[in-house]
Amino acid sequence: MKTKIWISALLILAATGFAWHTWGGAAVAAVAGALVMWLLLHYTRLMKIMQRAAQRPIGTVSNAVMLNARLAQGQTLMKTIGMTQSLGQSVGQSVASTPAPSDTGFETFVWTDASGDSVTVSFKRGKLQRWHLTRAQSGT
Repeated sequence: MKTKIWISALLILAATGFAWHTWGGAAVAAVAGALVMWLLLHYTRLMKIMQRAAQRPIGTVSNAVMLNARLAQGQTLMKTIGMTQSLGQSVGQSVASTPAPSDTGFETFVWTDASGDSVTVSFKRGKLQRWHLTRAQSGT
């Protein structure tokens, strides 16, 4: 992750230097404007996701089985919140009651649907690492 940030910063500096050398100050202003637009687009997307999540109860999802099918390892927490349209119910550091040494640093959240099915999802550094679907017991 840190390498991506450094590479992006170097590319931005190189583009700005190239623009300055080739076209002067107006080009640098255009590059700065493009960067500001890019940041505003990401900020707007983040705010829309959080507004939708604020309108639903914490830890609820319309269908836990469908959420389980749509999850993928490495997916971001923000993408997961966007899919569920609600914030997850935090359950602490790990799924197990006594975390193993390799479990340190995990954030675990649960989303439950109306039928009682739930998906327990663990993130490390904001990236999805593992998840588990728990089906509700049927009365038949």
